[in-house]
Amino acid sequence: MTRQLPKTAKAVVIGGGIIGCSTAYHLGKLGWTDTVLLERKKLTSGTTFHAAGLVGQLRTSANITQLLGYSVDLYKRLEEETGLGTGWKMNGGLRLACNEERWTEVRRQATTAQSFGLEMQLLTPQEAFDLWPLMTTDDLVGAAFLPTDGQANPSDITQALAKGARMSGVSIFEDMEVLDLEIDKGRIRAVITAEGRIECERVVVCAGQWTRAFAARFGVNVPLVSVEHQYIITESFGVPSNLPTLRDPDRLTYYKEEVGGIVMGGYEPNPIAWAEKGIPEGFHYTLLDSNFDHFEQIMEQALGRVPALENVGVKQLLNGPESFTPDGNFILGEAPELKNFFVGAGFNAFGIASAGGAGMALAEWVAKGEPPYDLWPVDIRRFGRPHFDTDWVRTRTLEAYGKHYTMAWPFEEQSSGRPCRKSPLYDRLKAQGACFGEKLGWERPNWFADLFANEEPKDVYSYTRQNWFDAVGREHKAVREAAVIFDQTSFAKFVLKGRDAEAALSWIASNDVARPVGSLVYTQMLNDKGGIECDVTVARIAENEYYIVTGTGFATHDFNWIARNIPAEMHAELVDVTSAYSVLSLMGPNSRAVLEKVTGSDVSNAAFPFGHVRTIGIAGCPVRALRITYVGELGYELHIPIEYATTVYDALMAAGGELGLVNAGYRAIESCRLEKGYRAWGSDIGPDHTPIEAGLGWAVKMRKNIPFRGREAIERQLSGGVKKRLACFVPDDPDAVLFGRETIYRDGKRVGWLSSGGFGYTLGKPIGYGYVRSPDGVTEDFVLSGTYELDVARERIPCKVSLAPLYDPDMARIKA
Repeated sequence: MTRQLPKTAKAVVIGGGIIGCSTAYHLGKLGWTDTVLLERKKLTSGTTFHAAGLVGQLRTSANITQLLGYSVDLYKRLEEETGLGTGWKMNGGLRLACNEERWTEVRRQATTAQSFGLEMQLLTPQEAFDLWPLMTTDDLVGAAFLPTDGQANPSDITQALAKGARMSGVSIFEDMEVLDLEIDKGRIRAVITAEGRIECERVVVCAGQWTRAFAARFGVNVPLVSVEHQYIITESFGVPSNLPTLRDPDRLTYYKEEVGGIVMGGYEPNPIAWAEKGIPEGFHYTLLDSNFDHFEQIMEQALGRVPALENVGVKQLLNGPESFTPDGNFILGEAPELKNFFVGAGFNAFGIASAGGAGMALAEWVAKGEPPYDLWPVDIRRFGRPHFDTDWVRTRTLEAYGKHYTMAWPFEEQSSGRPCRKSPLYDRLKAQGACFGEKLGWERPNWFADLFANEEPKDVYSYTRQNWFDAVGREHKAVREAAVIFDQTSFAKFVLKGRDAEAALSWIASNDVARPVGSLVYTQMLNDKGGIECDVTVARIAENEYYIVTGTGFATHDFNWIARNIPAEMHAELVDVTSAYSVLSLMGPNSRAVLEKVTGSDVSNAAFPFGHVRTIGIAGCPVRALRITYVGELGYELHIPIEYATTVYDALMAAGGELGLVNAGYRAIESCRLEKGYRAWGSDIGPDHTPIEAGLGWAVKMRKNIPFRGREAIERQLSGGVKKRLACFVPDDPDAVLFGRETIYRDGKRVGWLSSGGFGYTLGKPIGYGYVRSPDGVTEDFVLSGTYELDVARERIPCKVSLAPLYDPDMARIKA
């Protein structure tokens, strides 16, 4: 029978693994019946067929946890819908803790699960043994059990999804390699195959480990590489079919029952990269040679937990390559480089758990132009310039793989591929005791050690207060009482320029940017639901030119959002100028006095008030000074052409010594912003939160009859009310340690979780922020009238609530 490719399609999905089939299934459910899925060989023949098939749900993000929960709900009903078995068993999942630090981590995870509405039970060693009697428990401190976790057969689920897609009208073609895409003037026109051309405007690439190379042909960057992953399948030895899945992270291993035997694998600390020169031609339904020597380290760990494995026959040591990413999260969304080119790839060996939800979210993204909810932790736009280099991506990815089961420490930094992007001040700051962190490849000083007191500039991780706590306290004190310099060169910086720059930005920004030259505006940029897509500072530096500053990690995301929202009929061009400018943030009550010593410009409050931008001279260098702050003090962001940065820094430090000027890092910025109530995008605010819900309604131009994207949604909330509000929480216990995700209780009822947390040194207390939620609506009175507790590692701690900033609520210090 001759098959006939359709001439046109609404969307073409490339890749017939579980992710591609799930996406096609969900596109069909959305009514996109003229979707076509193309698989170069056979369904599941890439990496899906050799996946282990454990399905866990809990992640550190509420929305990713929700996405994985959707997978479970889908797998429960898929067999009934399609008539095909899936091998789905909701037999629960156990996670072991073999030392006190791991037990603290598990208890924190239990609080996170509780916050997100996921049942997670804490068990004694005996209770864990009762559920999993094959294991030894001599070293166990405790365990956690998630009753709704389970396991599935990856190939069976994929075939069921494919059948469900066909039932909705989706066409699936196997043995159909995609040769090329037809692109004209930045628009996808067609997919080219060996058997013909399919005209379409949307392409969804779910090609697993082949995705990076394929996407790169069209200028799209997908940071993933292949890594060998091994597990054994034993002979049957009477293992009960209802045995829960088991993760033993202290021994780096996982287990599941299979046909009366056990599947056991793990994540070794010295992983082996695969296909460094490219994936071999014709690689499908192919496994790699078993590497018994390399697996021995995992086997030794497993024998210590499950002694019976020593006397059981091993049917197979399976070695299959999987695609992994530099941060251990998968990649989803529309590529910033090419409109209507969507990606679902890099699933880090938990693609089976993710596939149902990821396919749903990706299908909605394709069909509706946006995901169903904020998916920033997996958004393809979280990557940037370092991720174009495959060697760098591989180096970082191997580190992430090796840490898959190690302790997930708060504030943990990666060490590989560093230093990559450096400020001109890097060597100077390093010599003065800077302990650097890294974001999007940039080295950034997190805190400064006192070298004269023999402090070592090195993080020592802990779930209690970490070794830098006192050092950050010193820097915080200097911010509040004297002056500091923060090297914030890593800020992303854009220029929007052109005849219609004001009109375009007025549409994109929710605050009023149509202000005189020299004005500085803090603004959000909203989606149609009123959710906050970007949180930026905008300086008007000419009638037809704006200078836009945003966070380091949001460079790709925010540039993409702004560029794509410039109305087509308007003349305005966006340019990334990040690498052209260094940024020194001079902050603190003595900052003006320091600045006056190095510039002839009038920087008095009358001449240079808060919320303005001026060009001043320092030591012969032109400096764009923005009077703004993220720490709640008088201060200036000094944006300096990169070649002048060291000269300006040296001049400031020489002049500021007698005024108490010192270096400070990002940890002090965080503690200061918590006290001042400033919001952080990606945690406190994001696409799921509106300015009204976040207490930022004052920054929205509702009093002016100016249209902007998201205005209608804000109007609806102002008239109809909201169901959540961001509030500040201060525990009564000054020794409580908050990291975020702690559960919020109001009058004994769970109402939300902390989006961020830390310590306020001026107050001498921990501080957290989180949304108070109620389906019946949340008013200011509702928030302030309740009695609150926080669950911290499954311990209830009373706390106070506030909607006003804890520090300088009248803004007197900022505007001094």
